[in-house]
Amino acid sequence: MPRKKTKPIRSLEIENQGDSVKINPENTLIYCEENIKQEPSDNEHEVGAKLDLNRFKYQKKVKIEFETDETPKEAKGLWEPPQWRMFLENLKMMRSNNDAPVDSMGCHMTMDENAPPQVIRYQTLISLMLSSQTKDQVTFAAMERLKERGLTVENVLALSDEELGKLIYPVGFWKIKVKYIKKTTETLKDQYNSDIPDSVEKLCKLTGVGPKMAHICMKVAWNKVTGIGVDTHVHRISNRNGWVKKTTAKPEDTRKALESWLPFDLWSEVNHLMVGFGQTICLPVGPTCDKCLNKNICPSSGKLKRSPNKKSPVKKNPEDIKICSKSKLQNELLISEQMPQFSEKENDLKPTVNTERSNNLAYNMLQSEIQAQHAVEQTAESDHCSNTVPASETMHFKRKSTPNKKQRDENDGALEKNKKNLRVKKKRT
Repeated sequence: MPRKKTKPIRSLEIENQGDSVKINPENTLIYCEENIKQEPSDNEHEVGAKLDLNRFKYQKKVKIEFETDETPKEAKGLWEPPQWRMFLENLKMMRSNNDAPVDSMGCHMTMDENAPPQVIRYQTLISLMLSSQTKDQVTFAAMERLKERGLTVENVLALSDEELGKLIYPVGFWKIKVKYIKKTTETLKDQYNSDIPDSVEKLCKLTGVGPKMAHICMKVAWNKVTGIGVDTHVHRISNRNGWVKKTTAKPEDTRKALESWLPFDLWSEVNHLMVGFGQTICLPVGPTCDKCLNKNICPSSGKLKRSPNKKSPVKKNPEDIKICSKSKLQNELLISEQMPQFSEKENDLKPTVNTERSNNLAYNMLQSEIQAQHAVEQTAESDHCSNTVPASETMHFKRKSTPNKKQRDENDGALEKNKKNLRVKKKRT
């Protein structure tokens, strides 16, 4: 039966049960046979004596791979942002003054040092629960009020919701946090003997506690590093300086991205560094990039300034605000409200407001109405003159027409009558 020849090859690899054999003849070619069983020749007996080919049977599965000249691709290394070590060193230099609110009023500064360790851990957890969506200054003040009342599991459960709300106000979402604190405190008393859990998984099961709080609580309360606490500052700065491979929308995604490349020995300090940096320099709105040492390597440097057309609102002093002119209807309402109101009986004439002030206002408003009436009459008279006189002659007149003597006398008479009426009202009052 003729053999079916294929393309010659230079090597043959046979794998069976974890063993592999390579046959690389120097000057001869090897042909692959498909579905052919023949008795071994003399040359094959010589090779088989050395390799013991009886171990390989046709009934078992045999995997044949051919060697190629292609080299395997190099394994891809872990991604890390460019120049992140320089950024971190500059960040430590900027934070060396410890001038941020988190340095003096963070959760690590709110506990009672003289309290038992169990109480200190509980106070750490309460401080972190209050700090959500709240500035450190407000959280620190609320913790001081709670410590004055005795911040322990028993004392918190003894407080009513109203009392607890007054103590923690004005922290963010204080009404919801009152319920969270009460429910979490009950859980700690029933399940953990008035202590806090010692793992992130158990802490996250408590009402009102998230991953950020859990990781920071493990570091401060138990002195264990379990992850990076990512709050709004760490989340914002990590996306600004390119410490995440892709832009993240949630702090939890930022935490996973940072932990994928940042060395473990830096996990414990990155939160404290970035929070203080975000409170002093890399602000949420209008960051001061000119004061940042990383302005030359930060990809967001100079791109986050306020728009020049958008100005911040300026508060005006009440004294500087000018009273706008009101319409005639508003003036009449003002006069009617401030004028003295008398009873229906003529004998009981008792004013209900300050008559002197109201009469002065009424006089001034009446005078302004008369002046407005003069202006109307003047415009009417000028229109009448323009109809009677030719246009060529009226073009030379620049002055406005003034009222004649008869009209002025009538206006003066109306003023005197009004004055008399006001004097009579004054005498009655």
